[in-house]
Amino acid sequence: MDEHLYQELLAKLDSTFSALPDKPEETAESTLQALWCAASGNPMSVVLAGRSPRDRLDERGRAVLRQLVDRRVSGTPLAHITGWQHFMGLELLAGPGALVPRKETEILGHAALKLLRDVVRARGKALVVDVCCGSGNLAVSLARHEAAARAYAADISHEAVRLALRNVEQLSLAERVTVRQGDLLSPFDTADFYGQVDLLTCNPPYISSAKVNTMHEEIRAHEPREAFDGGPFGIRIVQRLVQDAVRFLRPGGWLAFELGLGQGIPVMERMRKDGRYRELVAVHDERRQVRAIAARL
Repeated sequence: MDEHLYQELLAKLDSTFSALPDKPEETAESTLQALWCAASGNPMSVVLAGRSPRDRLDERGRAVLRQLVDRRVSGTPLAHITGWQHFMGLELLAGPGALVPRKETEILGHAALKLLRDVVRARGKALVVDVCCGSGNLAVSLARHEAAARAYAADISHEAVRLALRNVEQLSLAERVTVRQGDLLSPFDTADFYGQVDLLTCNPPYISSAKVNTMHEEIRAHEPREAFDGGPFGIRIVQRLVQDAVRFLRPGGWLAFELGLGQGIPVMERMRKDGRYRELVAVHDERRQVRAIAARL
């Protein structure tokens, strides 16, 4: 019976599935596997579900599974249904209060982790600040993968802060990761942080306001607009970040942030003209597009 149900629901997903480019891990098959795990009472991310066996479902479980498939077909993001998303090897809580962490943000995450480990080798410890933190995915990943890091995270959204705090708690990182609420770097606008930060990271909103209105319905209807809308040209927050980071970074400290397609080269040119960053590193995706910039004060 389970195999018949699986094939029936897979055909349903196949006929309606519209994969988003920024969620390549989600296929009809992997989606059904993740929903199956959720229906069996063991919800997990689509990545972890792909490595897990398919449990047998009782009558109630089969009914729940049909409901979950219907929710997904109607456009509810998979991570909102399961409550989980995989990021940099970690299982993170996910929900409508914050942007679902994307695979493409791991490009920034891995580049930032390399910089962080270099700092720790040189100094023995590191102070990390992550702004526009969303679910806290960057901050908790950096802290989890580098034990000598002390991380602070902030977001303007109360809902995002609550979700980030839950991820800090579920990963047992409360002693090394602090989450604050506020606009960009304002939660750290004290002498304790001026000139003290080794690594400042950010996945800012970088979609132009006009393009936000044309994004896929799954995104527009279910994820917070403030996580995407970067102003008329998409770089309003990036410009503030580059300007304000100077007060917080220690000499030789690093700023690392994500950008949208086509934004990397012009932003780097502007930063070179600024002159306050002595080293600029373009971080590319597999198509050789600049998706993040690391800049050394």
